[in-house]
Amino acid sequence: MTREDLKAIFVEELTGIAPEIEGLKIQDSDNIQEKFDLDSMDIYNLLAALHLRLNIDIPDSDAPRLLTMNDALEYLLEKISE
Repeated sequence: MTREDLKAIFVEELTGIAPEIEGLKIQDSDNIQEKFDLDSMDIYNLLAALHLRLNIDIPDSDAPRLLTMNDALEYLLEKISE
């Protein structure tokens, strides 16, 4: 799976959690929680959706590693290559 594949999945799952984000530009360095006013439950739901979609374990303690697109993609690439 490529970085672009993961980016598409991440954006799709994020917009599934917060549909108001659809069509908005997400910069690689944006903190998605701050920029889109997501609460901790939104982030938890995103982690759960990514877990199901990619079949990888994402501990709650790793949530801070998925708050920017860049960090999330690096994290997810690392997890799927384990």
